[in-house]
Amino acid sequence: MKLYLDDLRMPSEEFDFIARSYEEAVGIVEEHGCMSYISFDHDLGADDEEQPLKNGFDFAKWLVEADINGTYPLAKDFTYKVHSQNPVGKANIIALLNGYLRFRET
Repeated sequence: MKLYLDDLRMPSEEFDFIARSYEEAVGIVEEHGCMSYISFDHDLGADDEEQPLKNGFDFAKWLVEADINGTYPLAKDFTYKVHSQNPVGKANIIALLNGYLRFRET
């Protein structure tokens, strides 16, 4: 199954689930298990006081922790893409997931 995480954009390809927030993405994984493919956005909007909401990096950290704990294990063939326009946020998600996936293979 495939998950697209983005607060505004629509995906250019077909996905099983579209999450518009961190909380929605977590809920989808809690209900359906970890996806085999996730496309991440980093910035997921702001609250009424213009404070940033939890973002794609927060969700990536949650996924790693859920895999380590065995709560929601990542699929053996898990892959991802970061389609975010935020270059720093994109680099952070990639570094976290690439590092963890390399660690997990050892």
